[in-house]
Amino acid sequence: MLTALSLWLYAPTLFHLVVQWWRDPDFSHGFFVPVFSAFVLWQGRTRLVRLPPRPAWTGLAILAFALVTLVIGQMGAELFLARSSLLLLLAGIVVLFLGWGYLRAVLFPFAFLILMIPIPAIVFNQLTFPLQLLASRVAAAILPWMGVPVLREGNVIVLPAMALEVAEACSGIRSLISLITLAVIYGYLMEKRILVRVLLALASVPIAVVANSVRIIGTGLLVQYWDPGKAEGFFHASWGWIIFVISLVMLYLVHGLVCTLWPEKGVAP
Repeated sequence: MLTALSLWLYAPTLFHLVVQWWRDPDFSHGFFVPVFSAFVLWQGRTRLVRLPPRPAWTGLAILAFALVTLVIGQMGAELFLARSSLLLLLAGIVVLFLGWGYLRAVLFPFAFLILMIPIPAIVFNQLTFPLQLLASRVAAAILPWMGVPVLREGNVIVLPAMALEVAEACSGIRSLISLITLAVIYGYLMEKRILVRVLLALASVPIAVVANSVRIIGTGLLVQYWDPGKAEGFFHASWGWIIFVISLVMLYLVHGLVCTLWPEKGVAP
C-alpha cells in the first residue's frame, strides 16, 4: 500500500524526469544511475540479509520532511526539490522499517542516485559560463603554439578564416556531469580502496575540462588548415563522442598512474 501510494504521489515527477533523460543529452546518463544502484544492492544482498532490522520511528519524521519538500517543490515549480524529495522518501521508508543500520549499509548506492537528478537551472547556468570562458582561454593560449593566430573576445575565438563561438553546448558541462557519473561507476568496479575511488571521481573534473579544450583546439585546427565548413556538421557533432572516449582513456591512465605510485598492499605495481 505504501509503495502504491508513493508511486501515485511521484508519478508526474518521475514521468517528467524520464522525459528529460530522453530529450536532454546533458542528462541522458540518468538512465544508468538507478540500474547501477540496483546492481550494487544486488551484489551486497547477502550482507544486507544478515543485518538485524531495527525499525526506528524517526523514519516518520524523514517521511514528513520528504512530503513537505515535495509540496514546496510542486508549488514553487522547483523540479530539483520535488525530485530530491523522492530520495528523502526512500530514506525515510528504509529507516522506518529497517533502521539506521540498513541506511548506512546502503548509503553508497543510495547517495549515487542523486546523480540521476538534473542539477537546478540556476546552478547549471552558473557553471556553464565559467566553463565556456575557461575553454576559450585554454584554446586561445595553445592555438598560437600551433601556428594559428587567435584573437579572443570573451567566449568567441576569432581565427583568420572565421570566428568560433564556444557555446553552452561546448562548455563541457555535458561531458563533466556524465564523466563524474562514469568515474564513480569505474572506481567502484575497478578499485577497492575508497580513497582512490574518491580521487578518480575528483579527477574527472579536470579531465573533462582538458578534453573539452582539446575539442575546441581540434576544431580551430580544422578551420585553419583544412576547411572552415568542417567546424559544423558531422565533424562538429562527432567531436562530442570522440572527446568523451578520450576522457575515459585519460581516466584509465590516471588510475594506472595512481596504482603505479601507490600500489595496493600485496599487489605488484
